[in-house]
Amino acid sequence: MSEIVFSGVKRVFKRDGRDFPTLDGIDLTVAEREFVAIVGPSGCGKTTCLRMVAGLEFPSEGRVTVAGNAIIAPGPERAVVFQQFALFPWKTVAENIEFGLKSKGMAAEERRATIAHYIELMGLQGYESAFPHQLSGGMQQRVAIARAYALDPAVLLMDEPFGALDAQTRTVMQEELVRLARRIPRTVLFITHAVDEAVYLADRVVVMTRRPGRIREIIDVGTIRRAENWDRLERIEEVMDQPSFVHLRTHIWKSLREQQQPNEH
Repeated sequence: MSEIVFSGVKRVFKRDGRDFPTLDGIDLTVAEREFVAIVGPSGCGKTTCLRMVAGLEFPSEGRVTVAGNAIIAPGPERAVVFQQFALFPWKTVAENIEFGLKSKGMAAEERRATIAHYIELMGLQGYESAFPHQLSGGMQQRVAIARAYALDPAVLLMDEPFGALDAQTRTVMQEELVRLARRIPRTVLFITHAVDEAVYLADRVVVMTRRPGRIREIIDVGTIRRAENWDRLERIEEVMDQPSFVHLRTHIWKSLREQQQPNEH
């Protein structure tokens, strides 16, 4: 089981003797093998939510659990993909993917088979011996995603993983992630500023308020995707041209826009 549950989660940071509330009363369940994206204004606590599931931060009040177990530290069942590719610069593509497998104590023969499988799956053939500085940003993020999936995690946590990529590469990576998520479903919590990206990728989109972050609404994209059969469309632009997609994107954008301060642009 890999269900993620936030129960009455609050997070308060202290600075110069003052309290700065970041999250206020988050109640959210991400079902097993569900892809949930969180969008919201800058500083609303999106990444803090993800870091709590990763075991890198902890609630000031409330509880975060995975499979019913309170999170007390990072764990191999929860893999994280960051915006900055976080690859070891002194290791090759194959060695970067292998790193977590060694930590799990996987036998050498099984490691080689796993690396070969994800190299092929992510279109990295021929780059096994390349170092990160020899790769484009998109290729580096493919390595980071391959490394995460190779660990066979129950939960995949993605913090704006395509935010550092150019627009064309970002689109290709979004299509690749949809393909991968359908082929190897995992429980995914995905943080993004891009409304289009959230609607294209997620089963549900969580819209948060300004700080202190609360859940403003949750949009069920999956039901509309299935009703409109978006999966029959091969390219992201074909999906984005659908009236149902345009409606969802506009609805979420208006929800975010309503929260802007008058002096924000």
